[in-house]
Amino acid sequence: MAITLLPLPYADTALEPVVSATTLQTHHGKHHNAYVVKTNAAIEGTDLADASLEAIVDAAVAKGDNGLFNNAAQTWNHGFYWHSLTAEASAPEGDLAAAIDASFGSLDALKAELAAQGTAHFASGWVWLVAKDGKLSVEQTHDAASYADLSGNPLLVIDLWEHAYYVDYKNLRPDYLKQVIDGRLNWAFAAENLSRGTLWTYPA
Repeated sequence: MAITLLPLPYADTALEPVVSATTLQTHHGKHHNAYVVKTNAAIEGTDLADASLEAIVDAAVAKGDNGLFNNAAQTWNHGFYWHSLTAEASAPEGDLAAAIDASFGSLDALKAELAAQGTAHFASGWVWLVAKDGKLSVEQTHDAASYADLSGNPLLVIDLWEHAYYVDYKNLRPDYLKQVIDGRLNWAFAAENLSRGTLWTYPA
């Protein structure tokens, strides 16, 4: 089966005013879709034609195929990012809240770390909340680098590429980060990933 464009888990107006419908329509419908199309073109007629997206990413790493990796990993990253956002502001609960307190001291401290690393990150990439060996950490990856480049299991991610925020915030990435971190992070999704303890899989 070909890789499909993962539908947004909410309406394209659901994240407003933090992320506009215009941004979502372009980001999802054009950027994410382009990665899907290019991934499918690269695997057509190969032994990866029926593989899962995770298997394609892993094979691209093993083969050193940067072109395939960039498109497959960006397809995965974007699917994970859409699920990392939510229309309803919430707070971590249960085991996730306890893990945040144990690793960062408080939710506010975690939010500050996400904002600091996301702001300081040079050029395009991603800032992740990651679980490893019973602790949580904030990590960055550049360009298309994905879960394959992290040292643990990702719980959620924020897109730092300019197309994620430029329409809404121009060059003010810190403003985008503050709004997303304060009101649009999907802590329930992070809790599911922590509880499962294994990598989220891109839906077939």
